[in-house]
Amino acid sequence: MNTAILLSGGIGSRMSSAIPKQYIQVSGKMLVTYSLEALANAADIDAIEIVAETEWRDVIISDAQSHNIPINKIKGFAFPGKSRQMSILNAMQDIMKQKDEALHTDKIDDGDTVFIHDAARPLLTQKQTERCFAALKGHDGVMPVLSMKDTVYLSEDGDTVSKLLDRGKIFAGQAPELFNFKKYYQANMALMPDDIMKINGSTEPAILAGMDIAMIAGDENNFKITTQADLDRFKAIISERQAF
Repeated sequence: MNTAILLSGGIGSRMSSAIPKQYIQVSGKMLVTYSLEALANAADIDAIEIVAETEWRDVIISDAQSHNIPINKIKGFAFPGKSRQMSILNAMQDIMKQKDEALHTDKIDDGDTVFIHDAARPLLTQKQTERCFAALKGHDGVMPVLSMKDTVYLSEDGDTVSKLLDRGKIFAGQAPELFNFKKYYQANMALMPDDIMKINGSTEPAILAGMDIAMIAGDENNFKITTQADLDRFKAIISERQAF
């Protein structure tokens, strides 16, 4: 079973908006709906678990249905955690609970996977999803990365340059990320209850646990909408697409 976790519980503190950024509409469709559509139409994804506050859950379903997006893959909702990583863990535990209720066992099969994506990354392509699953064979997980274009420096004190880094060996991690469910769950549980709050990126628990993570080329267009400038960029892309 390949289950996607769609993270839609953020509050968007870096954007001046009356509602969380993932629920902003662009061309009549919420940002989260763009991401949900990509997951719903992905052949490799069997089920979708959405992390969202209670008041937004019916809104998410309604917006998807209004755009003729199939919702049959949506199997449940999880509550946002105190951090992004805790939200992921909450979702994984809810997925296990659902399995327990349906099959009377919370056993996760060795081949089960978890595919993690952000609602605020609305430009996920089917090609990128397919590449993630194709690269998983023989590995514990897959992470898209972007190479560094600028010269990269290390500063020990934040005020002066300590040394030059080889940018050919440095990569920026990107979403979506794909993991073996069982191993990734164990990696997260090993960080409970305190160290998990220090995690910034989804792949960090996997690396700390010694999981074998393959890297594939990221997609620069699959950027995360964090600021107003990001939102304006996304609006321009959608407008250009609709013009053709």
